[in-house]
Amino acid sequence: MIRGYYIGASGMASQLNRMDAIANNLANVDLTGYKRDTAIFKAFPELLIRRMNDKYFKVPWGSIDNTPVVGKLGTGVETNEVYTVFEQGPLKETKDPFHFALEGQGFFTVLTPQGERYTRNGSFILGPEGLLVTKEGYPVVGENGLIHIKANNFVVDEDGRIFQNARFAEDPDRLVALEENEWDETELVDRLKIVNVRRPRYLQKQGDSLWRTTRESGEAEILQDGRPKVRQGFLEGSNVNPVTEMVQMIEVNRAYEANQKTIETQDSLLGRLINEALKI
Repeated sequence: MIRGYYIGASGMASQLNRMDAIANNLANVDLTGYKRDTAIFKAFPELLIRRMNDKYFKVPWGSIDNTPVVGKLGTGVETNEVYTVFEQGPLKETKDPFHFALEGQGFFTVLTPQGERYTRNGSFILGPEGLLVTKEGYPVVGENGLIHIKANNFVVDEDGRIFQNARFAEDPDRLVALEENEWDETELVDRLKIVNVRRPRYLQKQGDSLWRTTRESGEAEILQDGRPKVRQGFLEGSNVNPVTEMVQMIEVNRAYEANQKTIETQDSLLGRLINEALKI
């Protein structure tokens, strides 16, 4: 009977972990490039309940329990892992030339004091030294190093190549309409360093919309084939569905109450057993 306390408590602890993931998703529903977390649970092995007083028979190589099975007894659950779901978020047009969104799998690379980190948040700004940086001040990395640009003087194509031309200040759409003799005035500054890892599921969140690699995820590699499309003037929204998260929150509350009720029942039965034993 004491086992029932642990079964109910393990269920309550698992639901608390699931609630933490849901609450974090809802808190970041409007965060650019945010990817929702999902909690995964693992059940302990079930026990078969058999009639104890029925006969069993033996064979030379051992014994086989041939008593009838009454049912199964669960032994609780535990949180196996909380992993990130990297589904594509909706693209929102901002028309800001410093805003970028990735359409497909991959990450922008930024340089932090701890080294290179990776993000889907393409809300960049122009830094004081003419560098393309995040809002936290981390420089955005290109394939040739840090990216130096000028305001209203650059465009980025779908492959992530950054072009600079004085004519862009007058009409940024001129990139796709430049005459052949005008390309001589256009300078290829760099290409955004867009990377991916072998198993993105095991990337670790660091805060500020940044991820870092782990041993399980593998090292980040620059994408050459199958690169995601870069959309300048767009931002990728969160892939969190508030309605779905609210429904899951209700499910968590009900599951938590059910496990709580299990503990209360076990406590009541144990108290009754002790009281009846004392009378004897």
